[in-house]
Amino acid sequence: MKLSADLQALSQRLGHRFERPELLVRAVTHSSRSGANRTDNQRLEFLGDRVLGLVMAEALLAEDKTATEGQLAPRFNALVRKETCADVARQIDLGAALKLGRSEMMSGGRRKQALLGDAMEAVIAAVYLDGGFGAAKELVLRLWGDRIGTVKEDARDAKTALQEWAQARGMPPPSYIEVSRDGPDHAPVFVIAVKLEDGQSAEARAGSKRQAEQAAAKSLLSLLEKSGS
Repeated sequence: MKLSADLQALSQRLGHRFERPELLVRAVTHSSRSGANRTDNQRLEFLGDRVLGLVMAEALLAEDKTATEGQLAPRFNALVRKETCADVARQIDLGAALKLGRSEMMSGGRRKQALLGDAMEAVIAAVYLDGGFGAAKELVLRLWGDRIGTVKEDARDAKTALQEWAQARGMPPPSYIEVSRDGPDHAPVFVIAVKLEDGQSAEARAGSKRQAEQAAAKSLLSLLEKSGS
């Protein structure tokens, strides 16, 4: 099987020559484009998430030989979360090679954080199945690069940090409410409000619900810090 020009370019950016090119094709195929003769990347995503986790666990242990489990866990979570995978995907322009259905393509799928993060995990699995754990490990360490050495214990996502803040004070988890949605279908803008049981709240705007929720949580955390709560 011969790769298309865009996938050949992606293979070069990955630094891996596929002996089984069909694995890369599957890794970049979203469920909106799958069919009888084309398998989507969901199973590869499942595997890639586990491969990434093992590589990161090993890397963090090697990076800091004195860190406790309590210090390592949040660093690990920060490195393997979907937002980080999506950032790495953007770094290699993975979105340009995604195989999407028309509706997903028209709604800006190549830029969606969830799709990019899932595809990045699927690509890791494709390299793992094609070249073994060593090849996948080399890929991950190279693409994640300095992130591994600079990640901090407090590098949790804002929603997790806000939930932990609430739980530590005996409150239920924060609630997130979609205030509005504007713009065309291919470029929506969401306004999300986050509210704590005691009435403290904040709002944020972003191009996806997930991003808006994170931004709202970050905003509320900042307000809580300033108020000394």
